[in-house]
Amino acid sequence: MPTNILMPALSPTMEKGNLSKWLKREGDKVKAGDVIAEIETDKATMEVEAVDEGTLAKIVVPEGTADVPVNQVIAVLAGEGEDVKAAAAGAGKGVPAPAPKAPTPPAAAPQAAAKAAAPPVAAAAPPKAPAAEQHAPASGNRTFASPLARRLAKDSGIDVSRIQGSGPHGRIIARDVEAAKSGKGLRAASAAGAPATATPVAAAPSMSDAQVRALFEEGSYDVVPHDGMRRTIAQRLTQSTQTIPHFYLTIDCNIGRLLGAREEINAAAPKDKDGKPAYKLSVNDFVLKALALALQRIPNANVSWTEGAMLKHKHSDIGVAVALPGGLITPIVRKAETKSLSTISNEMRDLAARARTRKLKPTEYQGGTSAVSNLGMYGIKDFTAVINPPHSTILAVGAGEERAIVKNGKIEAAHIMSVTLSCDHRAVDGALGAELIGAFKALIENPVMMVV
Repeated sequence: MPTNILMPALSPTMEKGNLSKWLKREGDKVKAGDVIAEIETDKATMEVEAVDEGTLAKIVVPEGTADVPVNQVIAVLAGEGEDVKAAAAGAGKGVPAPAPKAPTPPAAAPQAAAKAAAPPVAAAAPPKAPAAEQHAPASGNRTFASPLARRLAKDSGIDVSRIQGSGPHGRIIARDVEAAKSGKGLRAASAAGAPATATPVAAAPSMSDAQVRALFEEGSYDVVPHDGMRRTIAQRLTQSTQTIPHFYLTIDCNIGRLLGAREEINAAAPKDKDGKPAYKLSVNDFVLKALALALQRIPNANVSWTEGAMLKHKHSDIGVAVALPGGLITPIVRKAETKSLSTISNEMRDLAARARTRKLKPTEYQGGTSAVSNLGMYGIKDFTAVINPPHSTILAVGAGEERAIVKNGKIEAAHIMSVTLSCDHRAVDGALGAELIGAFKALIENPVMMVV
C-alpha cells in the first residue's frame, strides 16, 4: 500500500510550515535517510528525510506553498513492486484520520463526543481508555487539547475546559487559546450550569485591523503580511510581558582592562598560511563568558520557573540574540562556563552565520538558562530586554564609551559599559538578582578571572 508523506512537526510549537523546496521529483527513487524536501518553520529551514524506501509517486503540495498544516499529506511514496501510476492516482486518499471519535457517553453527557480529539502530531495513538473513563458522567468529561494549548491556557489563567475547540473533532489547539484571551470562543457555562468565569490575561484588542486601516488614507501604506517568525515573536513576547513579573537592575562596568586584554589576545592569535587568525574575540564573547561564570557563582539564579518546582540548572547555556530580517533568533552556547573565550567566539560566529540563513536546528535555539541581548554596536547606552521563557534572566548590554568618573577624588576618563539585568521575580528575588549582576561586574572588570 502506498505511504503518505506528511508535513512533519519540526518543533514542539510548530503548527504550520512552508514547503520551500522539493529535492526529489516525481518518479525519483528514494531510500530511507534521503533528504527529500526543505521545510521552513518560523525560525529555521530544515531538511526532511525519507523514512521508507520506494518511488516518489506524487507530489501533493508543490514547493513554495506556505502555511501547510502539520500532518497534512504532502506527497505519496510507492513501495517496491507497487504500481507508481496507481499510487499517484490515489494520492491523498486513505489519509489516516487524526483519531477515531471516543465512544458516546450515556445520555447524561450527550455533548462529550464532540470533545474527542486527535493525539499530538507525530505521536503514537494512546491506548484505549478503560470503560470507566469512556463512560464518565458529565461532571468528569475529559477535555481534549494539545499540550501547547494546555500550557498557554494555564499561563493565561483560563480554564481549558471552557474553551471551544476548532481542531479535529473539537480538539483545542493554540489558536483557540489566543481567541479565548480576547473573550472569544469561550463556552457560555460549565456542565454543572455554573456561570462562566474566565480570567484572561489580555484584554480584547482596542481596535480591529479594519479600524486601524480606516485611520489612514487608502494607498498611503503598504500591507506586509506577518510571516511565521513575526507571529511567533509577537506571541511569545506578549506572553512573557503579561505572565512574567519583570524587574530590572542596572550597573556600570569599567571595561578598560577588558579592552586591553582583548587587544593583546587578538594580536597574539595564531594565523594560518593565508594570514587568517584562528580567532578574533569581541566584547560580546567576554560578556557571554562572564554571565556563564556568574551563574555558576550564584547557582540559585541559574533557574527556570515551573508551577510545580524550580529547575536549578547545572550548566550555563547562554542564548545570544541575533537580528534577522524581520525578526530575531537566539542561538545557544551550551555549557558556556566550560569553554574558552576563543571557543565561544568561533562557536558564536558559526551559530550567527547559520541563524541568518535560517539553517539552525531546533536544538540550537530552544531551551537555555539565560540570554544576552547586545545593542552596543548601535550606540545604545542602556535598555531593558524582555525575558524569553523558560529563562529567568536576560542581560541587556549597552555601548562601551568613555565617560567621566571620580577616582580617588579626581575626575578622569574611563571606558564604561552599562548593563541591565531583567529578572523573573517568581524565581529571582531582588537581592539574588543583585548578587548575580555583581558577580558579572567583578568578572567583566577583571577578565583574567575568566581564565583561572
